[in-house]
Amino acid sequence: MRKFIFVFSICALFIAAFFFGFQASVVRSAAPDARQIMEMVYKQDTSRDTTWRARMDVSDKKGTVRSKKFIFRKLGGLGNSKTLIRFTEPAEVRGVGLLSINQGGQADRQWLYTPAIQRVRRIAAQERRQRFIGTDFTNEDMAERVLDDYTYKMLSEGEVVDGRKTYKIEGRPVSADKSQYAYVYIWVPVDVPYSVLVEMYDKNGQRLRVLKASDLVKISNIWVAKRIEMSSPTEGTKTVLLVDDIKFNTGLKEDLFTQQALEKPDVF
Repeated sequence: MRKFIFVFSICALFIAAFFFGFQASVVRSAAPDARQIMEMVYKQDTSRDTTWRARMDVSDKKGTVRSKKFIFRKLGGLGNSKTLIRFTEPAEVRGVGLLSINQGGQADRQWLYTPAIQRVRRIAAQERRQRFIGTDFTNEDMAERVLDDYTYKMLSEGEVVDGRKTYKIEGRPVSADKSQYAYVYIWVPVDVPYSVLVEMYDKNGQRLRVLKASDLVKISNIWVAKRIEMSSPTEGTKTVLLVDDIKFNTGLKEDLFTQQALEKPDVF
């Protein structure tokens, strides 16, 4: 959803932060605007940089779980940022890194470093739908989304998700090259500007992935989810992302988010 904080963001990929006044600004409107709500979800990340540690628990069809640990770093705001993911455990993925550059008006750019071959390679457009390091997140899911890459429509109000009333919003990419998904459904609580549930569909209406964000906490006046689950209904697998040690505005430098830095697997 490019990727909707969905990511995810990572998440896609991954985790979003939001303005404290979201609820009041939306409630005052008799007919909440879907685009306005999504702008709130994006814009409330007021941090200059973000760092957190996480564990991914990857479950296959048989229920076997494999865990991976990594460090996530981001420079810039949602929709206009650079992110670096570096795996620390287990040994077979230690040092693997993914650099994503997300800028408005440009296609996302991603590079992957693999210590085994000591080489950085750019991820091609056709590879963005592939699973990232064997998880339920795809390469595309691990990059942040540009708000303007989608159009938004309000579908319903009041549906309850995890005890919260939500707005259900449909997002469609403005062009096919913006995402592997034909459309997505996004649930945003009325009282917290965060995407707590996202369903991603292909052009045939098949639900490919479901993202659920929970354990919402406020750190430095920014909402974050400490647990994110991405499942693949058609394949019967899921990945649970558990986030810890979240820090904002620690002074990350630009030179950390380069291909040259990506080639240094021992820099954690």
